[in-house]
Amino acid sequence: MNKLEQLREMKEELVLGGGQKSIDKQHANGKLTARERINLLFDENTFVEMDTFVKHRCHNFDMADKKAPGEGVVTGYGQVNGRLVFAFSQDFTVLGGSLGEYHANKIVKVQEMAMRMGAPIVGMNDSGGARIQEGVTALSGYAKIFYNNTIASGVVPQISVIMGPCAGGAVYSPAITDYIFMVDKTSQMFITGPQVIKTVTGEEVTAEQLGGAMTHNSISGNAHQIAANDEDAIAQVRELLSYLPSNNLETAPEVPTSDDINRMIPELNEIIPDNPNKAYDMYQVITAIVDDGKFFEIMPHYGKNIITGYARINGASVGIIANQPKFGAGCLDINASDKAARFIRNCDAYNVPLLTLEDVPGFLPGTAQEYGGIIRHGAKLLYAYAEATVPKVTIVLRKAYGGAYIAMCNKELGADLVLAWPTAQVAVMGASGAANIVFKNDIKNAEDPAAKRQEKIAEYEEAFNNPYRAAELGYVDDVIEPATTRQRIASGLDMLKSKRQSLPAKKHGNIPL
Repeated sequence: MNKLEQLREMKEELVLGGGQKSIDKQHANGKLTARERINLLFDENTFVEMDTFVKHRCHNFDMADKKAPGEGVVTGYGQVNGRLVFAFSQDFTVLGGSLGEYHANKIVKVQEMAMRMGAPIVGMNDSGGARIQEGVTALSGYAKIFYNNTIASGVVPQISVIMGPCAGGAVYSPAITDYIFMVDKTSQMFITGPQVIKTVTGEEVTAEQLGGAMTHNSISGNAHQIAANDEDAIAQVRELLSYLPSNNLETAPEVPTSDDINRMIPELNEIIPDNPNKAYDMYQVITAIVDDGKFFEIMPHYGKNIITGYARINGASVGIIANQPKFGAGCLDINASDKAARFIRNCDAYNVPLLTLEDVPGFLPGTAQEYGGIIRHGAKLLYAYAEATVPKVTIVLRKAYGGAYIAMCNKELGADLVLAWPTAQVAVMGASGAANIVFKNDIKNAEDPAAKRQEKIAEYEEAFNNPYRAAELGYVDDVIEPATTRQRIASGLDMLKSKRQSLPAKKHGNIPL
């Protein structure tokens, strides 16, 4: 056999990973193989594999006799939508995708290359965890990965895709990255599994209930997106990458659009109900404003009282944060504050402008919120907005009350441009509550307290429950016709493209975690 034939034969063997039997089992479990996932992620024929021949050095517990093709992980680089991206994909067909010293080294190498080259990195996790036979060297490998995740944070986009088990210490690498995708029914994340929990606490829970995709997308908030299968997850990752720049020194690529920036949206003139306590769907506002009605939502199943996601206006990426009156009247609570703050910081790190659509009656009252630390969690939202130096445009659609008005990025918190609809109500609180305080004695001493109260509510509404008082004082830059909203946002973002703002020199701020 000549050298070329030997090389080809060795590579063919490596491509099979754990062998055809293991591949068939992977498919039977509804999962793709590591290489199939890689091929779906990258543009056709652009993936270049690295460290194909790396082998483990472990001799304990009969490991010397065990083959681990590719060390159980496929690593390399290629093009996604024509741009450089690095990736690793754990191979469950090889020793259950377990992480040993050299498995970790392969991941660490692509992490470091991604940082040096200023390119995103995608990690596809499908692993039984640390390779027990390698002991502390496996743990050391995890630590190196966590360290690189932290150093790369805010430098290059990091996306984790959970496509199988991810347990114990392994979960902390995805947790540090920017976005986590999970596949429904075939992926799980947890620190301790069902058996350990039953032994220690007596609780009985299935792996899916404990750490399944919907659990983390809707209850814990650990994951950002849920996918129907591996193919869907990878398609979503490719779409997300299209809204992001390659690194923190660039801006996201612009996409040509035929959607006119001067397009009028007459239906927005009628979308706010006459009754201020009646809900409407904020999604209708978002899809009407953005290019081609296309909105890539982040965390759609968690904290539904606030909406976060990416869209484009005049072809350029924008991050949207919007209160959702259909859920909890759009109140801010612990989960909404955390969700929005995290998203805002991601956008700011990668130079994506922020568009805030505000209709917020306040922070959610109650002992559960106060005991849960709403003060601290709400402060994260204020901190994120204030710290962000990207262009910030705020539109007040209806309610903008009290501290929540500030928390949704008012002028003093750093908004570059604040516009309001004629239906906006900018005040310390709603008219009903305000009348009870401001006109307490007038109402109490009136012959007809109920009638007097209604009279004073109307008086307060006329004075404050409109955008004009705020506009008179310069807190609102302009009151606009809702139909012109897209046009005005596009104009504002275009004006803000040359914005330059620097924060004071410091090691880092101390966000109220």
